[in-house]
Amino acid sequence: LGDVRDKAEWFQLELGLEVDGEVVDLGPSLIKLLEEAPKGARLSSLSRQVARCRAVPLAKGRYVAIPWERLEPVLSVLAELYDGTGRKLRLHEANLAAVGRLEQALEGDGRVLHWTGRADAGERGKMLVRGPAGAERPVVLHAELRPYQQDGLTWLCHLRDHGVGGVLADDMGLGKTLQTIALLAIEKEQRRMDLPALVIVPTSLIEGWRRQIAQFAPHLRVLVLHGGKRHAEFHKVAATDVVLTTYSVLSRDLSRFHEHEFHYVILDEAQAIKNARSQASQAVRTLRARHRLALTGTPVENNLDELWSLFEFVMPGLLGNAQRFRTGFRYPIEREGNETRLLALRSRVSPFVLRRLKETVARDLPPKTELTRYVSFGQEQRDLYESIRVAAHAEVRSAIRQQGFEASSLMILDALTKLRQVCCDPRLVKVDAAREVKTSAKAEAFHSFLSEELGRGRRVLVFSQFARMLALLSDELRARGVKHVTLTGASEERHKLVDSFQEGEVDVFLISLKAGGTGLTLTRADTVIHYDPWWNAAAQLQATDRAHRIGQTQPVFVHNLVVAGSVEERMLELQQKKRALADMLFGKEVGTVRLLPDDVESLLAPLEDER
Repeated sequence: LGDVRDKAEWFQLELGLEVDGEVVDLGPSLIKLLEEAPKGARLSSLSRQVARCRAVPLAKGRYVAIPWERLEPVLSVLAELYDGTGRKLRLHEANLAAVGRLEQALEGDGRVLHWTGRADAGERGKMLVRGPAGAERPVVLHAELRPYQQDGLTWLCHLRDHGVGGVLADDMGLGKTLQTIALLAIEKEQRRMDLPALVIVPTSLIEGWRRQIAQFAPHLRVLVLHGGKRHAEFHKVAATDVVLTTYSVLSRDLSRFHEHEFHYVILDEAQAIKNARSQASQAVRTLRARHRLALTGTPVENNLDELWSLFEFVMPGLLGNAQRFRTGFRYPIEREGNETRLLALRSRVSPFVLRRLKETVARDLPPKTELTRYVSFGQEQRDLYESIRVAAHAEVRSAIRQQGFEASSLMILDALTKLRQVCCDPRLVKVDAAREVKTSAKAEAFHSFLSEELGRGRRVLVFSQFARMLALLSDELRARGVKHVTLTGASEERHKLVDSFQEGEVDVFLISLKAGGTGLTLTRADTVIHYDPWWNAAAQLQATDRAHRIGQTQPVFVHNLVVAGSVEERMLELQQKKRALADMLFGKEVGTVRLLPDDVESLLAPLEDER
């Protein structure tokens, strides 16, 4: 017997068992049982398999024996709902899917769960858990959807039908933009879009979105709100189908957007709001919309707070407030490796996240091979590295002792950046000693390797986090007579640079990781070089997938240039940890990530022996 009692957006859930004609609330007893589980252990630790049943205490000294195979799925749902305080189970209206999972766990073999109170909550929960029931296709779409893209469109329509938001988290290059345009075409055709849809994108992507809508759904009326002349265009918002704008424009002109309600608010590259305290994150949460959708290939890059920020936009309240989420989910998962809380979080968000990987849904995509190319310092560059490392290490240790680890983050980042710059090219480092070092082992290795690749007919993307490094590479390429183009944050008309590469006018494209790591389609490239790998594995994957995406017909080779024994090599290990954080939440494996102050000691350790 389930009882859902309405308390505005929140519900109180009671789980009753009828014993001798009397209804007993099992909730408090089951919560107490959950609390008995060893810290971080799976629920199976409570099974007492010898008896194959678990005795659950009732009032007046009575017990009820429940077979473990019936009790475990119930406890799994309750573990998701229980926040570690009190003896009551509360759930937000956004989390009615948990009610559906509870019904699945309790019914079967002739058992039926009867709801009292908000009986509709059980039905809504069941529909969310059940998933999409039918497929929809737009009548007018100038593209053929692949089967997985049609499945994604069906899922988006399912969210719309049940009035919930969601995160389309497909791997980079699988066509999230096309699936979204198909959804908007359906909304237009079925006359639901009597209000405009607002699509918010990074500045670098606004032209790409405009082009793709014009290509795939030219019947949609598009208004671009960007640039100095945008203020004169706001009066057209109500009369358009799709409004395209940027995160920066939204923040600056927020009051103008507040004048309108939207059918959809859609965030592209939604990791832009991963910092919940950022201006962009706070702005998007204040918009009025019937439906909310986030598109991102990297729903989690560094820590689980980013997931909270994302869901506070698409499904406000689903994960509780920020502090409750940290104490109930983030800290137990990241610091303690608590698998019960990890599985609970996964269950809570899974109805509202669709994530497919290229290797599982786009099997016709050519293979991607990742290689690490190690470079050894010359003596002068090695001495420069060690002198900067020793000084930086001493400063960082002193700062941590005096003001703590968190407060020293800027100094730590500055120290690591200097060491990375030495690895790239001493000319990047603004210290007197660097001026005496005239050569860069990595730059020499890069130009030698690039010459070989071009001789094989390769077409190459080169990524660096440092715009100044790209300028140095460009100077040398120009001196060698190698035709190339460069894209940084200062570049204008980026689509012309892309067209130049895609049409075969140049064979080398130098790209700033920040300016060009997302939103580009560069399928004419078959080689990617990461000149200076960094800890953010997700950002590098996004950059790589400018080439390894739908439309690519050639195998793609990815080369990481790494100075052996340096901070760069140690960063590769951290990359694996960062990648594991997203994998353990959205994949099949359960694991943990611990990034501790000891990592800084490792990164600032002396150069290891050369390979």
